[in-house]
Amino acid sequence: MDRPDRVKDRGCLVAIIFFILGLGTLLPWNFFMTASLYFNDRLKGEESRNDSDPGNGTAVNRTEYYFNNWMTLLSQLPLLLFTFLNSFLYQLISERLRIAGSLLFILFFFILTAFLVKVPMEPGVFFSVTMATIWFINSFGAVLQGSLFGLVGLLPQKYSTLFMSGQGLAGTFAALAMLLALSSGTDSETAALGYFITPCVGTLVSVASYLLLPQLEFAQFYLNKSNQKKNYELESNDTLLNKESAALQEDGKQKSSLWDVLKQIRVMAFCITFVFTVTLSVFPAVTVDVKTVYTGGWERYFTPVCCFLAFNVMDWAGRTVTSFVRWPRKESPLFPGLVCCRVVFIPLLMLCNVQERSYLPVLFSHDIVFALLMLLFSLSSGYCVCLSMSYAPQLVKPQDAETAGALMTFFLALGLSLGAALSFPLRALV
Repeated sequence: MDRPDRVKDRGCLVAIIFFILGLGTLLPWNFFMTASLYFNDRLKGEESRNDSDPGNGTAVNRTEYYFNNWMTLLSQLPLLLFTFLNSFLYQLISERLRIAGSLLFILFFFILTAFLVKVPMEPGVFFSVTMATIWFINSFGAVLQGSLFGLVGLLPQKYSTLFMSGQGLAGTFAALAMLLALSSGTDSETAALGYFITPCVGTLVSVASYLLLPQLEFAQFYLNKSNQKKNYELESNDTLLNKESAALQEDGKQKSSLWDVLKQIRVMAFCITFVFTVTLSVFPAVTVDVKTVYTGGWERYFTPVCCFLAFNVMDWAGRTVTSFVRWPRKESPLFPGLVCCRVVFIPLLMLCNVQERSYLPVLFSHDIVFALLMLLFSLSSGYCVCLSMSYAPQLVKPQDAETAGALMTFFLALGLSLGAALSFPLRALV
């Protein structure tokens, strides 16, 4: 039997594949979120009329769809739902079918969205079709993400880091694609078509990468041992095999109950939930409606740059910083305090130049203030998320680390869903 030090990832192909797959898992969420201006423009056409206008016998009232709020909610609820269902899906459906099938369905819905760019539709119908697409594409994205997390967990730790780095850069990829579409000089319809063709290509590359994975010797060595519990460390000596097997079984008997593990990680569970609740309550539902004080060409680039690109780059930077700096320590009460302090970003961003608004005044109208708030908001989000997720397994026994990770994934999904739900009243309050 080959030892792990004798099996090499030639050309770093497996590392590149898991980076691409990480990128592919979050393409649905990021490409629909970043295209909110396109969707809102198509939803502005519907008007409801009554006979109260004395001038021409009609009064015009545009239907308000709250696209950004519904898009956020219907993107995150599937993640919460499939956190529960994945354990059943793992038993009923093979890994290969879950991953390849999810990628193909995601590709289908991206192609459908690109096709609809050229299809004239009533705004109400377009809204319903888009919401259904968002629900289904993110449902398959949730299955894909859960399955790939289990798969990459069979490889050395650095591959999980690369997978999450790919996820972290998915938003930047979507924002850059939007900027390229806007700067192409074509009409808005053609630019939108080019924008949505980009994730189609990205998803196709993800499918090809996944199909290539089983052909690579390094991947075969680790992924074929999913039922052997790290057999790559075992010697060929039968006695040693038996002893280690017995030790593994003994460790399994000592696993703590779900409730005991939850009690040990309760602070980190609160932190991850609170971070995402704060983040999703205003991003993108509130921040996407902040307008620049300048006129001209900058107007069309303001939201993609200052809202989406700034958030995604700094969120990724915040996650990366934790590789070098980890403060406060996991036992320190300062960490949950730091997480709670992020709530101040909610009123600060609501008081920026959000348009249209009904109740609150504009206190921070200048672009620079909004940009600085977004940089700090996203940097702190990425930093606190990464610390929470990495600290939780360290608070429990080694044999309980997997349970702690599963619980943290649930609370992550819970925070996303709570933030998405909270975005409705917060946007209305502005």
